[in-house]
Amino acid sequence: MLHATEVIKRPLVTEKGTFAMNEQNRYSFEVNPKATKTDIKAAIEAIYKVKVEKINTQVRKGVFRRMKYGLTQMPTTKTAVVRLKEGSAIELF
Repeated sequence: MLHATEVIKRPLVTEKGTFAMNEQNRYSFEVNPKATKTDIKAAIEAIYKVKVEKINTQVRKGVFRRMKYGLTQMPTTKTAVVRLKEGSAIELF
């Protein structure tokens, strides 16, 4: 079992994510690749004191990039889109 601060790495603030925050009550986070949906839900509820309704996760495999010294693989990342219950909100700014 991971600690709440180990599960959530950082919130993802993008143009699409900001629209989802304001219109659909959805928030995006970069999370630990080993974290499960249950871990993510517990961490969000513990850190931000809100109620989570649904979680969607996505694992993005690290792609290869060409550098001056050869090929290198970028890290694999996992993101979670969290939908909160009505009346809940997270203040990111």
